[in-house]
Amino acid sequence: MTSASLSAARLAVHTPPGRDRYVDLLRVVSLGVVIAGHWLMAVPEPGGDRITNVLAIVPVLQPLTWLFQVMPLFFLVGGFAHATACASLARRGGGYADFVRSRIARLLRPAAVFLVVWLVVALGAALAGHDHGIVRVALRTVVQPLWFLGVYLALVTLAPVMLRLHRRFGARVPVALLVAAAVVDTLRFHGYGGAAVLNLLFVWLAVHQLGYLYADGTLQRWGGLLAGGGLVALLVLTTAGPYPVSMVGVPGQAMSNMSPPTLALAAHALWLTGLAMLLRGPATRLLARARVWHAVVAANGLAMTAFLWHLSAAFLLLATFRSGVGAAAGTTTWWLTRPWWLAAAAAVTAVLVAAFRRFDTVRAATVRPGASRAAAAAGAVLCTVGVLGVSAVGFGGLLEGRTADVAGVPMTAPAALALVALGAVLLRGIVGGRE
Repeated sequence: MTSASLSAARLAVHTPPGRDRYVDLLRVVSLGVVIAGHWLMAVPEPGGDRITNVLAIVPVLQPLTWLFQVMPLFFLVGGFAHATACASLARRGGGYADFVRSRIARLLRPAAVFLVVWLVVALGAALAGHDHGIVRVALRTVVQPLWFLGVYLALVTLAPVMLRLHRRFGARVPVALLVAAAVVDTLRFHGYGGAAVLNLLFVWLAVHQLGYLYADGTLQRWGGLLAGGGLVALLVLTTAGPYPVSMVGVPGQAMSNMSPPTLALAAHALWLTGLAMLLRGPATRLLARARVWHAVVAANGLAMTAFLWHLSAAFLLLATFRSGVGAAAGTTTWWLTRPWWLAAAAAVTAVLVAAFRRFDTVRAATVRPGASRAAAAAGAVLCTVGVLGVSAVGFGGLLEGRTADVAGVPMTAPAALALVALGAVLLRGIVGGRE
């Protein structure tokens, strides 16, 4: 048995009786499905130097995203986890700075290693003159999933404030956020496209707020209502309404439900949340079995590292077997080879996880009396903007000054990384007052 396996076994055995094990399962399932979805959707064009999306080649598959776009579940689980973490810290005398510092540090450690490795690769490729073709595609693409981490950091920054609003106003908070998302979409469809970025907060904050309702026991009673109402709303919005069917971005479509999120994605999140609540009972009974729970605990310990590195694994395979790979996407042969492709990507990802898992460790949140709220908030904001910047611009063309807009501000990869580094310094309390 490896040390990671032994650690998972110890955690499984010593699980507190009152722990909601279903939350851990939802976290594993959400990240696992996203990883598999990325592996399946990415299709190299003939020659292997460009990547497209199988949903653009086979549009009939787009309704399947109503089941497989499960990222809302991760934000739901995040709300639950943040509610419990805030309560735990409060019992120990901790405050806002302690919460933000501990939650962001937990995410930034493995992400920082990932970024450093790919920064070195990008510099080496640029200096050697190999920053083109599949290499440039990889340098631009492997960091794109970090958008989710950037949004999640923003939710961490706002979590204690939103929790206070939840305790005062309850379900009215996510309702207000969904109304705000609808207003933003209305502005978007009437020529004010710049407003759409606000839904990165409104939609994901609404889903995150549902996690608070789950933590206080309210959401469990709304499974049928959310599943039925959300599904009906989604059908109306994507048929009679102006929204595309796919819950992920598809090349060539006039708009995406994901980037930035729309009211249709919010409806999808509601129905998916309702479905999760309806499945909670049988899943909880299954998780009472020792072997099942042990497997979930072990997978939880690897999930974030696997998420960070899964596209790296896919590009390693594409670089090795680039000739004609995926040229016949959607054909019988393509479908028959998907199990091989998934198994190969999983195997390479497992190797990368084994190499980098040590950097993804969970540490108990510490309480530091007199911690600076201002420094923590500033550091969190800088890290959020920096991570979103890196995900938008990528590492392709690193020495060419390539830029991408982040909320209307042009940003280069070095500038984005500098923001992350400065934010991390502030969170450690080195600048702006020691914590």
